[in-house]
Amino acid sequence: MMKPDMSVEIAGIRMRNPIMTASGTFGYGEEFSAYVNLEEIGAIITKGLSLKPRAGNPTPRIVETPGGMLNAIGLQNVGIDAFITDKVPFLRTIATPVVVNLFGNTLDEYGELAARLDRVAEVAGVEVNISCPNVKHGGIVFGTDPKSAYDVVKLVREATIKPLIVKLSPNVTDIVEMANACADAGADALSLINTLTGMAVDLQKRRPVLANITGGLSGPGIKPIALRMVWQVAKAVNLPIIGIGGIMSATDALEFMLVGATAVQIGTANFLDPSAAQTIARDMELYLAENGIPDVKKLIGALESN
Repeated sequence: MMKPDMSVEIAGIRMRNPIMTASGTFGYGEEFSAYVNLEEIGAIITKGLSLKPRAGNPTPRIVETPGGMLNAIGLQNVGIDAFITDKVPFLRTIATPVVVNLFGNTLDEYGELAARLDRVAEVAGVEVNISCPNVKHGGIVFGTDPKSAYDVVKLVREATIKPLIVKLSPNVTDIVEMANACADAGADALSLINTLTGMAVDLQKRRPVLANITGGLSGPGIKPIALRMVWQVAKAVNLPIIGIGGIMSATDALEFMLVGATAVQIGTANFLDPSAAQTIARDMELYLAENGIPDVKKLIGALESN
């Protein structure tokens, strides 16, 4: 069998295949290095990074649900200083692009983080998490208001020359409106979807299962919603799209590419099988070889819908 070309490019980030790891499910890369050959996947996306370290929410903060899981980790992370000091040295040793997911509670925090990361050579690009409340404006979530999203993306765009990916929240009325706002503000690519807001209840205790009451729903249960949103945005916005949401197999990943994604992120699957990203990349290549498809890029947006 021929060996297909699996390479793709997102906003100048060249990847050996379309498989990326989703923020918050893969640590900072090193944690998974004993289970995954990090040089067999396309890119690593780190845990969300803030200016200062964060302890996250109280426990319990993860619960399984039918078809997925809820998490209310609360964006626990080491902070930018410890990331540069303690995490970057390992990332320097691998030949796989590293994208840093970043977030803030104010516009200034987003801008300062982006400027700091702009000077870190090992960072190939940034992914901006806009599913955070703006504490200076009554707690409105940046990612649910087009003007707020525009403002934060524009500020990050001015602070960095690195490739800029914006991670879109699905908890909106019109995902295309949000995508257009981010594109207008200077985004180089879009990743979608982030988790859906949900909750779980303990009948016996008559209490929420999560200490935070609500959390982010991920896993196979959200895949149909994610596919629909990627398809909608791909038709409306002329930017590369990274598909996220319940991708557990090569079949799932290839479906996202058919509806318009250039690459995909593996998230919840990493908790079930820490080598999932590598397995999915290999199985995608095998599918292409067995079906005589010479280049994975031929599948991007190839859905026949009539």
